[in-house]
Amino acid sequence: VQLQASGGGLVQAGGSVRLSCKASRRAFSNNGMGWFRQAPGKEREFVAGINWSGGRTYYADSVKGRFTISRDNAKNTVTLQMNSLKPEDTADYYCAGARGAVAGSGPYDYAYWGRGTQVTVSS
Repeated sequence: VQLQASGGGLVQAGGSVRLSCKASRRAFSNNGMGWFRQAPGKEREFVAGINWSGGRTYYADSVKGRFTISRDNAKNTVTLQMNSLKPEDTADYYCAGARGAVAGSGPYDYAYWGRGTQVTVSS
């Protein structure tokens, strides 16, 4: 299974960015999906997750109320809408496919990883 993330870029603080991730396999609609990020010199951290049906979503406290994760199983895509961006949101963002139907918050909950897409928020 391949995951291809896109949509990163440079944005001013307070702005918005929309990240998309497309999975290569339709059967991925049975798996939870998540987004992680990693800033320079820091560990990879959980950002948001969504279960297989899209009926449940999970967020890190640092992004609650600003980020929204969604999925379209017909198109094998998962999206992260990021609003009210802050300089501390600057990181490489990674799309990940969970081992099961539920999206956990730890990297070990995920078996499939895409390449990162960089998001830079200027102050």
